Amino acid sequence: MITPIGILAVNASAFVMVHLAAFRIGIAACALLSGLVLNGLTAWWLLRLASRNAPPLYREYRTWAIGAAVFLVLVTAVGGGYLTYLGLGDPRRLPDALSVIVATFMILLPFAVSVAARRVAGIGGIIPVDEPPGKERSPRRSGGSLRTRT
Repeated sequence: MITPIGILAVNASAFVMVHLAAFRIGIAACALLSGLVLNGLTAWWLLRLASRNAPPLYREYRTWAIGAAVFLVLVTAVGGGYLTYLGLGDPRRLPDALSVIVATFMILLPFAVSVAARRVAGIGGIIPVDEPPGKERSPRRSGGSLRTRT
């Protein structure tokens, strides 16, 4: 079962390498779309987190926050697509260090931003999960036990 899949993968890779000039635009477009989706979802989550944790500040600067988020998502996605396009320019130089670095950066950026934002907000875990109503975490008391000695 694995051998036929491997043979198909090798033949598909050879076909892409022969026609790299045609595939280059499609791969760069996919990198652009991937950057828009991954970074857009991360930006949306960060804006939602900001609206929950600092409602007055978010209401005052909502337009600026959304504008900055849109700008950053567009810049990172377009930059990733363009650098992917440049990295696939010469089939004799593949695998290209630029393409590998850009792809790694585009994959890790949304996760790194999410983890950092969760740490700053004091939310544990990596995957954002909304607590069901009535089960929200309450802040811990610094006094230790709930019982007091008299």
